[in-house]
Amino acid sequence: MNLVIFGPPGAGKGTQAKRLVQDRGLVQLSTGDMLRAEVSSESALGQKVNAVMKSGALVSDEIVCELIAANIVANPDVAGFIFDGFPRTIAQAEALDQLLAAKSMKLDAVIRLVVDDAALLDRITKRFEDQGRKDDNPETFQVRLDAYNTQTAPLLPFYTKQGLLREVDGMCAIDEVALGVAGMLDRG
Repeated sequence: MNLVIFGPPGAGKGTQAKRLVQDRGLVQLSTGDMLRAEVSSESALGQKVNAVMKSGALVSDEIVCELIAANIVANPDVAGFIFDGFPRTIAQAEALDQLLAAKSMKLDAVIRLVVDDAALLDRITKRFEDQGRKDDNPETFQVRLDAYNTQTAPLLPFYTKQGLLREVDGMCAIDEVALGVAGMLDRG
């Protein structure tokens, strides 16, 4: 099973993906985690990614697709993947379709965590205080949310046309959201 967890920054994508890893044995491919790991490596690419992330802008499709492809290749015998934070543009969605098709795979579902933008600021502030993630300060968050709304939200009709989009109320408690996601996946 291959699925995308979809929603704006702070919607709970990573939290729900970790639950699915634990419950279903899938591999989570979090672009945020991969990008932060690249930054931590202090490689030339990591330094470039760091500058982009600090500005609040989105890292290029080319870099993100390269990281995703490398991680799929590195996990050849898994039950499936959870794409967390990817794709975020139509171009990335098309690249993902091509990448999966080349491996005789496909997406099975796109789970959208529906959240209230105003409530996300509270989540981000708490996450910033708890985890100290530099990309979670309120100013950077607003830039990321604006980028999501202009660049990523257009994926909704793209995946609706493919019959893959499923929606779960992401404002519920974490366990309730997890039950909603599991129910959607079990119904197919």
